[in-house]
Amino acid sequence: MDNKQVKLTEDGLKQLEEELEYLKTKKRKEVSEKIKVALGFGDLSENSEYDEAKNEQAQVEARIVSVENMLKNAIVIDESERDTSKVELGATVTIHDIEFDEDITYKIVGSTEADPDEGRLSDESPLGKSLMGKAEGEMIDVDAPAGVIQYKILKIS
Repeated sequence: MDNKQVKLTEDGLKQLEEELEYLKTKKRKEVSEKIKVALGFGDLSENSEYDEAKNEQAQVEARIVSVENMLKNAIVIDESERDTSKVELGATVTIHDIEFDEDITYKIVGSTEADPDEGRLSDESPLGKSLMGKAEGEMIDVDAPAGVIQYKILKIS
């Protein structure tokens, strides 16, 4: 198994724990019931419902192993001891996109928690990497497929 350290915020840890609980208690039972129902359809060699349920069971079990591994290797960021003079994991950062003249706010999180649509940006993404260690007022350049994008860091909290 992969023993890579997984950086999580308190919220991210809670979400993973809740997902694991759901998978182990509810989802396993749901899939087990689907398998039972599919077995009632008879001949397994031509039973697509059974094949589908067994595939879903394999996916659920793989996700359980993956989440357990992430939790085992989790490093929880203590947000109360963060230094807000520079961008680091757990920081909420407001940046100004120079080209589009708009402000965007992201929380910098580990890659397992990242969801840019929800305002959670991975510290391993190109923008996240560029922000790490920088201070308010600094300009950063981010290499993107469309070219270099320039941002100014407005606020770190």
